[in-house]
Amino acid sequence: MASVAAAAATGQQEQPPAHHGHGHSFGKKTFHKPTYCHHCSDMLWGLIQQGFICEVCNFVVHDRCLKTVVSPCSSIAASLIKNPVAHCWSEPFHHKRKFCNVCRKRLDDSESIHCEICEYFVHTDCQDFAVADCKENATYLPGKSLSYVHHQHHWREGNLPSNSKCALCKKTCWTSECLSGYRCEWCGMTCHAACHVNLPTPAECTFGILEPIYLPPHAVSIPRTEVPMEAIIGVQVRRKETLSPRSISEEFSSGDASRYREQEEYTPAVNQSSHGQSRTDKQNKEKEDRDEEVIKVYDGNSSMRRRIFRTVVVSRQATLKQALTQALRAFHITKDPNFFHLTDMYSPDEARLQDPTPILNLTRKEGKRPAVYLRFKDGENDRGEVRVYPGKLQVSQAFCTVPVDSTTTVADLIREALKEFDLNEYQCEDYRCSEVLLDRGVTERVLSWNERPWEIMKQLGKDSIRQMELMRFYLQLKQDPHGPNLALFVGNLPPNLSERQYENILTDFLGKENKFSSIGPIYYEYGSMVIIYEDSDKAVRALYALRESKHEGKDLLVMLLPNIEPSMVPAGVQPLLVFVNVKSGGCQGSELVSSFRKLLNPYQVFDLDNGGPLPGLYVFRNIQNYKILVCGGDGTIGWVLQCLDNVGQDSQCSSPACAIVPLGTGNDLARVLRWGPGYTGGEDPLNLLRDVIDAEEIRLDRWTVVFHPEDKQDDGVKPVNSTAVAVSTSEDNSQIFVMNNYFGIGIDADLCLDFHNAREENPNKFNSRLHNKGVYVKMGLRKMVGPKMCKDLHKEVRLEVDGKLVELPQVEGIIILNILSWGSGANPWGPEKEDQFSKPNHWDGMLEVVGVTGVVHLGQIQSGMRSAMRIAQGGHIKIHLHSDIPVQVDGEPWVQSPCDVVVLKSALKATMLKKMKGKMKRRNTEPTMLVSPGAHLAPLPSNDGESPTDPNNTTF
Repeated sequence: MASVAAAAATGQQEQPPAHHGHGHSFGKKTFHKPTYCHHCSDMLWGLIQQGFICEVCNFVVHDRCLKTVVSPCSSIAASLIKNPVAHCWSEPFHHKRKFCNVCRKRLDDSESIHCEICEYFVHTDCQDFAVADCKENATYLPGKSLSYVHHQHHWREGNLPSNSKCALCKKTCWTSECLSGYRCEWCGMTCHAACHVNLPTPAECTFGILEPIYLPPHAVSIPRTEVPMEAIIGVQVRRKETLSPRSISEEFSSGDASRYREQEEYTPAVNQSSHGQSRTDKQNKEKEDRDEEVIKVYDGNSSMRRRIFRTVVVSRQATLKQALTQALRAFHITKDPNFFHLTDMYSPDEARLQDPTPILNLTRKEGKRPAVYLRFKDGENDRGEVRVYPGKLQVSQAFCTVPVDSTTTVADLIREALKEFDLNEYQCEDYRCSEVLLDRGVTERVLSWNERPWEIMKQLGKDSIRQMELMRFYLQLKQDPHGPNLALFVGNLPPNLSERQYENILTDFLGKENKFSSIGPIYYEYGSMVIIYEDSDKAVRALYALRESKHEGKDLLVMLLPNIEPSMVPAGVQPLLVFVNVKSGGCQGSELVSSFRKLLNPYQVFDLDNGGPLPGLYVFRNIQNYKILVCGGDGTIGWVLQCLDNVGQDSQCSSPACAIVPLGTGNDLARVLRWGPGYTGGEDPLNLLRDVIDAEEIRLDRWTVVFHPEDKQDDGVKPVNSTAVAVSTSEDNSQIFVMNNYFGIGIDADLCLDFHNAREENPNKFNSRLHNKGVYVKMGLRKMVGPKMCKDLHKEVRLEVDGKLVELPQVEGIIILNILSWGSGANPWGPEKEDQFSKPNHWDGMLEVVGVTGVVHLGQIQSGMRSAMRIAQGGHIKIHLHSDIPVQVDGEPWVQSPCDVVVLKSALKATMLKKMKGKMKRRNTEPTMLVSPGAHLAPLPSNDGESPTDPNNTTF
């Protein structure tokens, strides 16, 4: 009896013989349409009983493959996980050409969800049985040397990329017909089901071709709190229950069985007119005609309180054992049916069902299906055994078994577990025991020393048999491996306040009981700061309190930040910090952030909609050598460079090299650096990352533009939007901007200003490059026939270059260029020719000054028909504006009142990554990221002679 109780208490499947270790319940079946084996992916041939199907998870297999099946049934899959990790679910969606990882059926016809971190797909109705085996992205352990870290493959079954090849037998291992084959979520290796268990040992994962830029999980730690991963990595899908501490779902569904609530009874509801409901009613009628009964099954008191149940179909003449087996299977319970029983829910005293005719003897209510409780025989078991898992403790056993009874306390459980794990030299007081539930995610509760494990199990059995099945006890060190310091990033505060003012604002929201231990860096001009806690419970309370707070009508932005241990980053690895502006390029930004989270460690991918670049730069501050990938337009790149200017002096790497995925409209800097005119969504994100690995480092000159107004009024400079350029104000009311691309005066800035005003009025309309360019054309045509604001600009502007006065020709616009791309790829400077000017580039310390005669000339430049008028070239420029004139710096426009403008070389540096020239265009069908260990792609040598690289650059 004790061994049976132990099985129920641990929620684990006792290990059957090796050939049955998969846990499937196979039965012969005749298939009436083409069906494929889920093991070998070949078609099942024959007229009758062509193969076997699992009665729980719908796994289909040939007779010849039956003894070699290795894919576990969903009924035992949860018990095979050593360290469970919750998935990060997307919003419901209709996925095409994908299969459910629980019921193994196609997703095409039903709503489904997927994990934002790994390739796990499920029907929304199957979510309750999803296995919590997402990638473990933060596994840092203090005291463990890097040389002792060995990373294992993380296998995911099915939904392989097209044309995947098996790493062992080299044959095709993907199929579009069923859920078959395996793929490593880290390195991308793909294998047949039978081959992946026969790979040479040790099968250590090296992250494939992305190893040079991969942030290894063993270098990352996150605080041990109940805050879900969605809140830490900033996934946009944030339902209220997602952020509430320790919410446990008790809804169950999978496969053909449907999930019902109490209002969905025997009599169809008035509003249930969908095709699916009609089909269900028809099926129920057919079952009644076949002398079968549809019975509601509740697995405990909690499911009854929530009015959530599962349905089973049994014969009205079924025995008690047959009904009990069906009920257990509906909840994926794999224990011996002899230690459970069914009770009649509608009987006055919840009577047990008895043979010979338990179904016919059920109490019935008019208009309602018969209903039963599935119960564990806790009253007949006063003692038993529970399993204790070591979690991240460095021990050899996967778990230990400890005998318990009603008097055993958690303290007793810890002492016995330490003996079983051979940790006798450690003090019991240094450890704690946690109750971990794997039901629809992972929830953890730290147990007090006086709680009784056996009573916890029995109570769970009363509330939910499914929860009892999925409950584990974990032994942990009290000291969090993350360390005592937890960092919270707080944004959306007023800019440019004093430290004391920021402290008072936060203290008002938090109260003295949740006040932070210290203040980290304050980013004054952004109204952002980092606060440090030494108590994790207090930090979590502060997180939820600040999330619900508003200041000056704005919701505060709060993020719990991970920590990176730089000593655990292997030599030769430059982790890639990815910033994605999800508002750029329509929905392409959202697609990219999801793709990069799957290809890389999600803790190295940051959504700029959540706090901008500052949280990511803070997390990476201690890494000595890393790269940055900016996915956005030129304004986004300027924003990231601006933040780097402000935090660089406090970081180990002050000027990391930056690559670009162009998502904006113009993308001029991206064009110059060969990243293309704009990402269209057609290129594989994996290839983008390969290009970043191969790219060469190059310097980018940056320039300071200083506006000295003639008077001391505050409104001398009126920028429309200064998010993309660094702006500061000196004591004499001068405005200082940092320029990366170009500085325009006159007609060019006037058009840019009109476009910005139109976008501010209707931002939702400006979500495609084609539409944006069309608006520019319309505005240009209006300027041609309307009044000319910038006529005779040469009379309103005085220009000095390198101390020499320059006589201006008759122009309506002046453009000062740092890069040879302007207005979505046009080159105003024009092709190389024999004149007094030297060949320009973006690292020579020189600026090029050109003039345009009007809107028609601007159009001719953008179409490539003409060049602008070359005026001057130099490294120090002075301009005096005699009247109000439109100006723009890197695409940010305003009307400038009379002033002196000085453009001079900035002390701020920028290192950019330039895509290698002449790279072979990769086929978009290559499925794998795997290469042999140590074999990294080397960049092709540059033969254009125009790109000086940093002598300290390390290429892979």
